[in-house]
Amino acid sequence: MKKAINIRMDEDLLSELDNYARELERSRTYLIEKAVSTYFDTLDEMIADKRIDDVKAGKTEVYTLEEVAKRLGLE
Repeated sequence: MKKAINIRMDEDLLSELDNYARELERSRTYLIEKAVSTYFDTLDEMIADKRIDDVKAGKTEVYTLEEVAKRLGLE
């Protein structure tokens, strides 16, 4: 199910988007959905880097597999 949203976009960026949409015979919505979906890979990498930094800085507690198994009663 799709849900409508409203966004504000710089006029130049919107103009570029419209040019691509015309050239590819696709809608703005289609191109924006594809762009956001593709950007999720980048966001995943950013989150992974942040989590690694948090572990290194001692902001996140780390457990061994054995500790997790023990806490869950899976010994």
